[in-house]
Amino acid sequence: MRFMTSVFLTIASLLLAACGSGGGGTTSGSGNTNTTAKPGHVFVVVLENKGYDVTFGSATQAPYLARTLTAQGALLRNYYGIAHNSLGNYIAMISGQAPNPQTQADCQIFSDWLGLPGLDGNGQATGTGCVYPASVSTLAGQLESAHLSWKGYMEDMGNDLARDGATACAHPALNSQDKTQSASATDGYAARHNPFVYFHSIIDDASNCARHVVNLNQLDADLASVASTANFTFITPNLCNDAHDSACANGDTGGLVAADKFLQTLVPKIVNSPAFRQDGLLVITFDESDSPQTDSSACCNETAGPNSPLPGISGPGGGRTGAVLLSPFIKPGTVSDTPYNHYSLLRSVEDLFGLNHLGFAAARDLQSLGSDVFNQ
Repeated sequence: MRFMTSVFLTIASLLLAACGSGGGGTTSGSGNTNTTAKPGHVFVVVLENKGYDVTFGSATQAPYLARTLTAQGALLRNYYGIAHNSLGNYIAMISGQAPNPQTQADCQIFSDWLGLPGLDGNGQATGTGCVYPASVSTLAGQLESAHLSWKGYMEDMGNDLARDGATACAHPALNSQDKTQSASATDGYAARHNPFVYFHSIIDDASNCARHVVNLNQLDADLASVASTANFTFITPNLCNDAHDSACANGDTGGLVAADKFLQTLVPKIVNSPAFRQDGLLVITFDESDSPQTDSSACCNETAGPNSPLPGISGPGGGRTGAVLLSPFIKPGTVSDTPYNHYSLLRSVEDLFGLNHLGFAAARDLQSLGSDVFNQ
C-alpha cells in the first residue's frame, strides 16, 4: 500500500510539472492574461540633456511623457545619469564602462583605444580613447551568446551618406573626425548617441553590425510579430526629436516639444505590438541632466573608474533625470523613489535575461529594478 501511494504521488508530481512547463505569454479563454514571470522584450528610448525638474515639473513642455505616460506606467523620480557629456552615458548603458576624457568630450575624433591589457578588478578597461578593444564585453555580445536577439534603431542613420558614411552600423573611420556632431536639414543621426559603434567587438564584424544597428524606419516592420521583435531594442531619435537641439536644423521647434511629439507617435506603436503586449518593458529616460554646471550629482554610490576622476566633469555623475517605464507588469500610476542610474538599467536588463553583470553593473549594493516597479 505504501508503495502504491508513493507511485501515485510521483505520477501526480510529473503531471503537475508537465502542465506548468509551457512557458510564458499564454492566454486563457477569451482574455489576454499574461502569465510570464518577467519581461522578455525590453525597449529602451534615450532622450537628451534634460533634468528632472525641467521634464517632470509643473511647467513641463512634455505633458505626454510627464503626465500621460506616467499615469499609464511608473515614474522613477530618482533615476540618474552617470556622466557628462552624452557619450559616457550611452556606453555605460550597454557595457558598464565608466567615462574617460575622450568619451566625456563626446569623441570629436573617433580614436582607437590605447591602454593596459585586460580589465581591472571592477571590470573596467584602463586607458584612453573612444573605441573599446574587443576584450571589453557588451550587452549585445551577451545576448548573442545566450541566443537572444538585439537591435539598435537610429533615426536618420544613412540619410546623408556624405555625413554618416553608411546606411547601417554607421560610424566614422578610426582616428578620423566625427562628422555627425551636428545635424543637417535632412540628417540628424549622431554617432555619439549610438553606443554600439564604440566597441570593436561589434563593429569589427561589419555585416553582423549592419544587421543589428539600423535606421529607425525598420522598426514598424519588426514590431509586426513577436518573432521579428528583438528581445532587446535600443532606440535613439535624431538630434531634433531627442530634445538635444532647441532649434532643429530643418527649422522645426526642438527641445522637449519635439521629443514629446516624437513619443506620441513612437510609444503607441511599441505598446500595441504583439511582443510588448505579451511580455514587454519600455524604458524612456535621458542620457544626462541639462549640463555639468546645472547638475552633476550621482546616486547609488557611483564609482569614478580608473580613467576620469569626475564622471560628471564638475561632479560625481550625470545628474537627476528621471525615467518612465511602461509594462504589463507595472501598475498604472506607480511612483518609485528608489535610486537608479544607467548602470542599474544595464544590471536590470542582464537580470531579466539571466546574464552576468558587466563592469559597474556588478557594483556592490547597486540595485536592479524590483518590486517597487514590477508590481502588477
